Amino acid sequence: MSLERFIDDPWRAEHRAYDESAFNIRPAPEFATAEVLVASLYRSLGFTEYPQSEVPKAGREFDRVSQQNRSPGKVQANIGADTWRVVLHGVLESPKHPNQNALRFLQLSPIVPDIALYSGTSRQKGNAWNPGSLIQRMVQLGSNSTAEANDLWNRMFDAMSVGEGDDIWARWLQEEFESRKTVGGPCWKRGALKQNPNLPDHEKPGLHFPSRQFVTDIEAIITAKSCMTRRQWVSLLEAVVRLGSVTHVLWLCDVNDKLWKQVKKILEGAEPCTAKQLKEQIVSRTGPYLAYGKPALPIVRDYASRFLISRLGINLLLWRLEALGSPIQSLSSCSDLHKFMSAVLAQRSQLQKVDFLSQLSLLQDNQAQTIACKNGIGAHLVEFARYALGQRQTTNESLRGYDQGYILQKRAKHASAPWVVSFGPVAVLALVHCCLREAAGPRSVQRLCQHLEKYGIAIDRADITNSDLGRKLRMLGLVLDSPDAESGMLLVPPFEAASTVSL
Repeated sequence: MSLERFIDDPWRAEHRAYDESAFNIRPAPEFATAEVLVASLYRSLGFTEYPQSEVPKAGREFDRVSQQNRSPGKVQANIGADTWRVVLHGVLESPKHPNQNALRFLQLSPIVPDIALYSGTSRQKGNAWNPGSLIQRMVQLGSNSTAEANDLWNRMFDAMSVGEGDDIWARWLQEEFESRKTVGGPCWKRGALKQNPNLPDHEKPGLHFPSRQFVTDIEAIITAKSCMTRRQWVSLLEAVVRLGSVTHVLWLCDVNDKLWKQVKKILEGAEPCTAKQLKEQIVSRTGPYLAYGKPALPIVRDYASRFLISRLGINLLLWRLEALGSPIQSLSSCSDLHKFMSAVLAQRSQLQKVDFLSQLSLLQDNQAQTIACKNGIGAHLVEFARYALGQRQTTNESLRGYDQGYILQKRAKHASAPWVVSFGPVAVLALVHCCLREAAGPRSVQRLCQHLEKYGIAIDRADITNSDLGRKLRMLGLVLDSPDAESGMLLVPPFEAASTVSL
């Protein structure tokens, strides 16, 4: 790698310190529905050696063999081909998006682990990105220590496994998929967390970002498993994974943008911020990313665009510092970021001599289409947020209500209607349960506002009463009217039987 190669191909020739940074967005997000996120999480938990690229081919073969009146596995299936077709294409099949109607592939709701062997990838051809790896990094970043991350990962595996505590439908379904598995096919077994760039444990206390809340909410969702059917529980898990993964990516975009702005000020003559200011103002979440009831995609596009500008600037600066004899070895901690800013300060005069900012401006002009999110990485980031958070769009009107765990909803039915932040009923249930997990009895709706704020979602308690969120809370029986409460509404725990004790 070299400075010249980076200038020729800036999106592929990242500096090693940035490429291996905890603040880089890895893996690079692309299209992914909520079901793709959950299926990929299954594969990361229990099918660790199973490549994403195998899923579409295995799905087509599984569907073909399922049409026959025999089982390819070592155990004879318990039902015939006609009944199995009804299960696959009637009960388990999830609706395709309008632009997928002409494509023939297996698309199933990931209720049990073995379904992820045949369905749930972002692409049907080529190398699909792995959302499960993104969730792994979220668990590691959000946990206080490596031991806590490993413990949570193990508990996630246990919860997503099908056992005696699951309903009979889930147990039968997993057994039937296993009986139809090709001999020698991958088996569901516990996988360890991979080594990923992570913040040092001693720096995490006092930092606030979405992954910190995400790991707490996953623990809360695990405790609710015994209160419902497997399908209902997977839907709750899916809602939290959707919200956590996208807000995690927006946080990384924001950190890169704030870091670059600080570095640019140093290049223009300012002094670097203190280590404390860096933690509080750059690494920690300092404000909301999205606002409830407001359009979301223009804001996501703006974050993605600023991330790409920052990524170009930071990488070009890293290559320049290396050429000047001040190489940066790592950007995976707050102290690393502070050392980086100190190195920029020390080489400021030399960077000004080579007219660094003019060179960067020329590079940005050459990459204008990507920075504007018209194609490439920027377009993929926006697409990821749109499909991961957005309510499933279907051509069949009768299936419009299939997705109830959405975070974004179209304001109107026409194609050009904006996507606004609006939670589906399942997402509301999940978030109310998570925010009341450690509360003894009802709490004010202010608690829900504070909970959403930790993900970067802004909503004022005074606006809940007359918003669609207030109506959904009432419809689901999650609030009590109380003149003594703030906004006159008290949240009620949806699953009284769920204790705070982990599985």
